[in-house]
Amino acid sequence: MKNIAGFVALTLAAATATAADAPAAPIVLKAAHLFDSLSGKLVDHGVVVVVGKKIQAVGADAKIPDGARTIDLGDATLVPGFIDAHVHLSGEASKNYYDDFYNGVMRFPVEQALYGAHYAKATLEAGITTVRDLGSTDYIALGMRNAINAGMIPGPRMLVSNYAVGSTGGHADQDPAPPLKIAVATPMQGVCNGPDQCREAVRYQIKYGANVIKFMPSGGVLSLADPVDNVQLTQEEMNAIVGEAHAWGRKVAAHCHGDRAAKMAIAAGVDSIEHGSFLQPDTLQEMKKKHVYLVPTLFAGSWTGQYADTFPPSIAAKAKAASIASQQMFKNAVKIAVPVAMGTDAGVEPHGLNAKEFSLMAGYGMAPEQVLIAGTANGADLLGLTDQIGSLTAGKSADIVALPGNPLTNLSATEHPLLVMKEGTLYVQPAAH
Repeated sequence: MKNIAGFVALTLAAATATAADAPAAPIVLKAAHLFDSLSGKLVDHGVVVVVGKKIQAVGADAKIPDGARTIDLGDATLVPGFIDAHVHLSGEASKNYYDDFYNGVMRFPVEQALYGAHYAKATLEAGITTVRDLGSTDYIALGMRNAINAGMIPGPRMLVSNYAVGSTGGHADQDPAPPLKIAVATPMQGVCNGPDQCREAVRYQIKYGANVIKFMPSGGVLSLADPVDNVQLTQEEMNAIVGEAHAWGRKVAAHCHGDRAAKMAIAAGVDSIEHGSFLQPDTLQEMKKKHVYLVPTLFAGSWTGQYADTFPPSIAAKAKAASIASQQMFKNAVKIAVPVAMGTDAGVEPHGLNAKEFSLMAGYGMAPEQVLIAGTANGADLLGLTDQIGSLTAGKSADIVALPGNPLTNLSATEHPLLVMKEGTLYVQPAAH
């Protein structure tokens, strides 16, 4: 009897394993429209066939595999999964600066990572299937990326920078708490002075798994000690940061509100300018010439401008000035046709509201189809992932979002996805009828 029972147990275990290992049935998504992010055109009778983690076929004449599950979304538009090129998934500011400061000091890294897992899920369910996380502490974003890749928590595909690189006393450094009560940051935490230390800081971030390098050529809004637009690194330091990162095959994002600092970063060969609040038309022209992306983070500027009076006076003044200046800057960028990738700086504002950036871009003059391209194909180009994501193309990752109606006539539809798929797995789908 023992041998028979053992045989039955093994047989059941084998059957269970076989069922678990069996590939999922193909999925066919149908909708009234499909957005082609490579041409900017809306195509009627949208059909996407998904097999496993990849898109197998696209178009009304696509061959439907046997045994496929069909999801007909009716009057909706299929678009590529959105790409947010500037987030901070490991944290989220509230409307109370002092509570945030306290929590930043008192929360243990593992505790903060659990908050991050919540933010990652909210981001994915908002239709953002890929992000660049441009700065976190204690390698929290790195751990989140690894957990998402291992399938342990739901979240978007993450490219992380680890610590941002910048000078002592600059936007990458800590707020000026009494020095005897807080450790002095080193190149391992991204703080550097002189070209050699700056190379060291870049190497540390790469050593601990950074996909991209972020550095701080100019001041920031939410830091206490620095002006928002001053130059915080020398040309030699910027050259060292960008050169070292590129030598290791990493792209470089420059946090840059100030115009002069942006000019220096562009001369150093940076891949993107983040924020860009005070950029002047000649700087934008140079970005167009060198194909340097602008990641405008208009939502962060709008949010901090709206709640500026809740911050300490020095931060409030910077928030108001940057919020106002960024609007005209972006209008100029649209006229000049600077390459733009969507980025929100989510974490400054709440996670999961990322798509509000689309309506803000349109409100400052960008055509709806270009807005959607900024959040799809352009984002993939900036991240160096055009072979994997950014368009609904056979062979690419099955990162797909369905939006109600026609987003080209109603961009707010991007804020209400009917369906979200990442790598062939459904995370949001219509209720079964």
